[in-house]
Amino acid sequence: MNTAVLTRFIDTRDWTRTDRRLIGSATIAQPAAARERQALLSIRDLHVSFDTGSHLVPVLHGVDLEIRRGETLGVVGESGCGKSVTWMAVMRLLGERARIRGRIQLGADDIATFSERQMTQVRGKRIAMIFQDPSSSLNPVHTVGRQLMEAVRLHRGLRGEAARVEALRLLDRVQLPSAAQRMRAWPHELSGGMNQRVMIAMALAGEPDLLVADEPTTALDVTIQAQILDLLRELQRDTGMGLALISHDLGVIAQVCDRVMVMYAGRVVETATADALFAHPLHPYTRGLLAALPELDGPVRRLQAIPGTVPSPMAMPAGCAFAPRCGQRENDCEVRRPGLRVNALDHSVACWRLTK
Repeated sequence: MNTAVLTRFIDTRDWTRTDRRLIGSATIAQPAAARERQALLSIRDLHVSFDTGSHLVPVLHGVDLEIRRGETLGVVGESGCGKSVTWMAVMRLLGERARIRGRIQLGADDIATFSERQMTQVRGKRIAMIFQDPSSSLNPVHTVGRQLMEAVRLHRGLRGEAARVEALRLLDRVQLPSAAQRMRAWPHELSGGMNQRVMIAMALAGEPDLLVADEPTTALDVTIQAQILDLLRELQRDTGMGLALISHDLGVIAQVCDRVMVMYAGRVVETATADALFAHPLHPYTRGLLAALPELDGPVRRLQAIPGTVPSPMAMPAGCAFAPRCGQRENDCEVRRPGLRVNALDHSVACWRLTK
């Protein structure tokens, strides 16, 4: 992905006829059934609500997505847009108060119907997840080696010396310096970047088909961030696994991802290839996110912050959720909720201005 497209100014008021032509056709490049056969993971009409005891609070509203083997899908949006909740729902890690409905197709299995016992065979083995802060994910009272050996035992059935050898191989694989010495180290003795490499090694212990990385570089400095991203790309090339990268950093998304999904207020508002989305964003929310980025070259200008905040799940607007913050809203936007429209270029957007 050429990150030069991030340096240009995007005028969120510029709605051209080209925008409408790009989304005007509802023709999909491939039949839906054929697309799903190619998908490693396919999610359809995913809804998530939380039971407060007196009523249900909906937080995800009909999310659709798919990711193919060897593909990197970027998931972007502000805090509270549903990025992490989507993947926590896939992993069934939202707790007893969560109410999940929809289809989550992993290979030939609809894991939305799986029992908790069945899900223990999915987590780590078929889908693994790494989180933003590795220090809070690692157990401070066990050495790095012991924790990694336990992951190898759970997912691969290896014990004793075999588990130790495999744990050491995984640490070497994620390029942790002095891996044999680090096996005896405690998490607090390692830097944030080293601990993140340990977490990636633990995620790889089960040889998953899909790795979900939730803000994996946010707590790291830019040099270490670049190293971790390079490592993830290299591991993906070597293993062929799918990679879902959740991030608020559009520069990271542009650098790493093949396709991008933009979420707002629990809904998908735009999806496209990374090249198409950064070169020609269609939804006003996506344009606003890009307009808020500083330019790497060119004249100094005031950044265009998006006014307002993401609405609370308990006070969702009747129409388009972005309408209260959108400078291009029309009457339809206030009262009707737009659905995703997909064109022949596989670029989809949910916006009334582009579907007329």
